[in-house]
Amino acid sequence: MSEGTMQRRAQRDQRDQRAKRVNRVLVCAAAVPVMLVAAGCSSDSGSGDSTDKAAKAAASASASPSPTVEAAAYGKLPEPCKTLSKKTLKDLVPKGKSGKEGKSDDISTRGNCSWNSLDNNGVKGSQFRWLNVSMLRFESDVTRGPADKLAREYFEKQVQDAQAVAGAKSTKSEPVPGTGDEATAVRYELKKKEGTFKQQTVVARVENVVVTLDYNGAGLAGDKSPSAGDLMKDAKKAAKEAVAAVSDANGAGGGKASGAPSKAPSKTPSKAPSKSASKSPSKKPASKS
Repeated sequence: MSEGTMQRRAQRDQRDQRAKRVNRVLVCAAAVPVMLVAAGCSSDSGSGDSTDKAAKAAASASASPSPTVEAAAYGKLPEPCKTLSKKTLKDLVPKGKSGKEGKSDDISTRGNCSWNSLDNNGVKGSQFRWLNVSMLRFESDVTRGPADKLAREYFEKQVQDAQAVAGAKSTKSEPVPGTGDEATAVRYELKKKEGTFKQQTVVARVENVVVTLDYNGAGLAGDKSPSAGDLMKDAKKAAKEAVAAVSDANGAGGGKASGAPSKAPSKTPSKAPSKSASKSPSKKPASKS
C-alpha cells in the first residue's frame, strides 16, 4: 500500500470519528428538551394536586356548620316593683310603703324589689312583715348551653341555698304546682333577739327566668307569732303572680304561669339541707326600717 493511500484512509477514519461524535452530541441535545418538558409536566401536575387539595379542604371547612344554640324564650323582665298587684301588696305588707328597687347593671337581666311592714299595736306588740321579689334572666350561650338549661341549674341552686340557711330550724320543702315550669317552696324558722321569724321562700322557673320570692313575718314585743301556714299561702300566691308578670312582660299572655310543666323538669329538691349555708341576703329576714 502506497503512502498516499494510507494517508487518505487515515483522513477518512478521522472524518468518520468526527461524524460519530457530532451525531452523539445532537442526540443528547435533542434529548435535553424532552427531559425538561417531562420534568415541567411532572412539576405542574404536583402543583395542581396541591392546589386542588387546598381548595377542597377550604370548601369542606366552609361547609361545616358553625356551633348553634337555641335562642332564649324571654328577652326582658318586668319592672321589679310592679310585679305584684296593689291588692297582693296590701295583703302581704299592709303597712308597707312604696317598694325599694335594688340596683342592677342591666334591668333586662336582673332585678329585685323589697317591701316591709310594721303594724305597731302599742303595748300589745307589733307584727312585722318583709317581702322581696328577685328575678334573674339567662341568655343562651354556645359554650355554656341553652338559656333554659342555665336557668334550671340556677333554680336548683337557689332551692339548695334556701334549705341551708345558717341557724334555720324546722326546714321543710314542697313543690308548688301551677307556678311556671317548676317551683319549690321552702319554709323554716329563725330565732333572733327581736323574736322568732318565720321565713317562706318560693323559687320558680319560667322558661329562662328564675323568680325567687322571700316572705317572712314575726310577732314583736310580745305579740304572737304569725301562722306559718298563712304566710306560705300568701307567698305561693305572690310567687305565681310574679311569674305571670314575667310572661306578660314578654307578650306571652301568662305563658307557662298557667302551670304547664316543662318536658324535662328538675328533680324534686331534697329536703335535707346542703352543707354550705346561703350567702344570699334575701334569705335572711330584714331588720326594722
